Amino acid sequence: MKMARAIHFDESDQRVFASPARTGEWCISGGFEFSNWTEGDLAGKARQAFSNGWFGLETGGRVTFVAVTVIEPNELEQLVQLLAHHFVTYYGAPSSDAALPVAREELAQMIDLCEDHDANTLLTVARELTDAGVREAYRVIEAQDAGLDQFAVHGDLEGH
Repeated sequence: MKMARAIHFDESDQRVFASPARTGEWCISGGFEFSNWTEGDLAGKARQAFSNGWFGLETGGRVTFVAVTVIEPNELEQLVQLLAHHFVTYYGAPSSDAALPVAREELAQMIDLCEDHDANTLLTVARELTDAGVREAYRVIEAQDAGLDQFAVHGDLEGH
């Protein structure tokens, strides 16, 4: 089974995300955070998190790049519990038990995304608001293609 961990090539995530993910923490898309957002919510560091930030499961922070790697079943179960607790704490789920199915589904989606990729494959996410809601697209950078010229590219905080 495969999932993805946060990876940093430089310090840019520390500057562009209000809460950067920790290098090495397990990540998922985390698009649920933006389900009720409008254009008015897309400013500054929040815009950057929306546009291309993966969600770190331990910190709740965001990261630009994740790398595919193997995850053990016991680690996965810990992450399910962690995410369910996050849903209770930050999104008003009635209990961790009630949030478990949604947490499992979020992690299953990430596992599905990673499963066919070799270890160390890099992934990026790009989001946009549409009339139908948030649309996500993923970019895959195969391990052999990821050279030193692969750095995070960010817009400025003024939205230009």
